[in-house]
Amino acid sequence: MTDIDTSYARHLQMLQRQLEEVLPSLGYDGLLLFSGSPRYRFQDDQAAPFVANPHFKRWVPLPRQVDCALLVRPHQRPLLYHYDPVDFWHLPAGRPEGFWTRHFDIVEMHSREELERSLPHGGHLAFIGEEAALAERLGIEAVNPTPVLSALNWQRAVKSGYELECLREANRVAVAGHRAAEAAFRGGESEFGIHQAYLAATGARETELPYSSIVGLNTHAAVLHYQHLDRQPPARPLSFLLDAGVEVRGYASDITRTYSGESGLFGELIDALDAAQRNLLEQVRPGQGFTSLHLSMHRALARILRDFGLVDMSEEGQLESGITSTFFPHGLGHLLGLQVHDVGGLQADPAGTPAPPPLSHPFLRLTRSLETDMVVTVEPGLYFIEPLLARLAEAPHRGAVDWAKVDALRPYGGIRIEDNVRVTPAGCENFTRDAFQAG
Repeated sequence: MTDIDTSYARHLQMLQRQLEEVLPSLGYDGLLLFSGSPRYRFQDDQAAPFVANPHFKRWVPLPRQVDCALLVRPHQRPLLYHYDPVDFWHLPAGRPEGFWTRHFDIVEMHSREELERSLPHGGHLAFIGEEAALAERLGIEAVNPTPVLSALNWQRAVKSGYELECLREANRVAVAGHRAAEAAFRGGESEFGIHQAYLAATGARETELPYSSIVGLNTHAAVLHYQHLDRQPPARPLSFLLDAGVEVRGYASDITRTYSGESGLFGELIDALDAAQRNLLEQVRPGQGFTSLHLSMHRALARILRDFGLVDMSEEGQLESGITSTFFPHGLGHLLGLQVHDVGGLQADPAGTPAPPPLSHPFLRLTRSLETDMVVTVEPGLYFIEPLLARLAEAPHRGAVDWAKVDALRPYGGIRIEDNVRVTPAGCENFTRDAFQAG
């Protein structure tokens, strides 16, 4: 057996153990995980890009296979209903092959009618997926029951060895794209040209990416989820921010780097934020509250703003007044895995008790304490965002800001540095920096 086959076998054993822990106590005999069906544009026969239900693809590495179902029961071999229609318009999927197939009983379905006839009807099953109408036709009353989803989402935060290797590989591939993108930026390419360089280096189609890449030159770097791709480069390329990842067997990387087009203050701020992020990573360990890490990063940012003469106020004063949130409005990071913003980050326990972020930091996506083999992003930022700066300019503490320096930095947009980090028993493993160093 190959290493991936061995780690996948252990991954399935872990999922079976988790299933056996959760389902009997919640009163279910099994789960029917439905991958999902294509969604078509309004009055059109063109489907939107498809991604399978994350609970389905946690068991089966078929991240873009439509209309498949997986029946999992405690102490039983999983049964995959694989949809392989007879079709002359599109290339059929064909019978699944690969290292993972020997762990499943696989039944081939050649039409939706055959699929629905063959799927289990009624019983004490929970249906997990989007098609509630399908569950109703099958006589399954429990559709995405909250107690089950809460337990599954909680479990997903801690990764198996197989999942960790998928995430490592997703970082290695994405870093090749980031290197190509930086070279394209240095070569004077437009946002569109940089994006094409990223795709070519990663070997990915745009529809295969785990999220739409953020490719921002100059002020576009200040738009946190900038969604466009200019075809023409700016006359003066001051800065470049790339937030982009890839997907490996359904698991995502999520990496951000920022570059300066010329030497000066903005480049020095990139270096300062990079150093602060690396210092913060030394605090990553099991038992560490992620909210505390987020607040520590705000204090580090306050020191940067003060040391560079952008803000004349103490660290605590900047936090209490909300000044640091003007320059760093989003959360420090989030869980990463089958989804880029993986679920379960705002739960206090497997039952789903809410653990909301602090009122003063509403966009934080992770409030749990870290555990060994969690994978999280750590992504501080320092931005010059026009509407937030306008609000700060009207605030009582506006006099603490050196507006001349801020105005000089507005054309650069902003900085984000994002690594994908595994929590280890003694600290952390940085998938992203390891990949950059290896390259």
